[in-house]
Amino acid sequence: MFTPKLHIPDGFINLPISALFGLLSIAFVALALKGAAKTLDDRTTPLAGLTAVFIFAAQMINFPVAAGTSGHLVGAALATALVGPYSATLALTVVLGVQALLFADGGLTALGLNVFNLSVIAVWVSHFAIIFFKRVLPKTKTSVAFAAGAAAFLSVPIAATGFSIQYALGGTGTIDAATVATAMLGTHFLIGIGEALITFLTVSSVIGTRSDLVFGWQEKLEIKS
Repeated sequence: MFTPKLHIPDGFINLPISALFGLLSIAFVALALKGAAKTLDDRTTPLAGLTAVFIFAAQMINFPVAAGTSGHLVGAALATALVGPYSATLALTVVLGVQALLFADGGLTALGLNVFNLSVIAVWVSHFAIIFFKRVLPKTKTSVAFAAGAAAFLSVPIAATGFSIQYALGGTGTIDAATVATAMLGTHFLIGIGEALITFLTVSSVIGTRSDLVFGWQEKLEIKS
């Protein structure tokens, strides 16, 4: 029975496709390192680390989605709203690496696939979605939290689409690609709702007390000034 989940295990996608996405992930992470070097400072660097720790801990908590299926926080939109897309890419990559190495949550040969889906696709979809919603919504702190929540909702099924494409290109299972895509999108549409709620509440809490620590709010101030 196929269990729809974004953490791809070893052997689920063949080695050529795994290697291809591994190389793509290395390229994107290298670009993120360059971008983060320009945006991180003594104040924001500890926040990026704390964000990674929070996401790692939050991903250990599953919530029910449908009969026999559960989901957990991805954290891409949350990290993007708090520390920006470059640092978010790095934070999610660290989380995925630790999970694969120490907890066998996602295989080592599939690490590049998981990084591409969660650290690249989910983060950058979140980044551009946040930019879009901030432009069309009133310039308030609540709007930034809403933008982060909406971005979270969008990022999860789109990351699941990335997995579905990878499976169609090099899946080793006996289940056909269309069935996998339908299961992934249906389940992760529901997971996206939970992701949106958690992201909205977390960003609302942080921006209400320390708005200076929220990249999505500070970015607005910098553009405006």
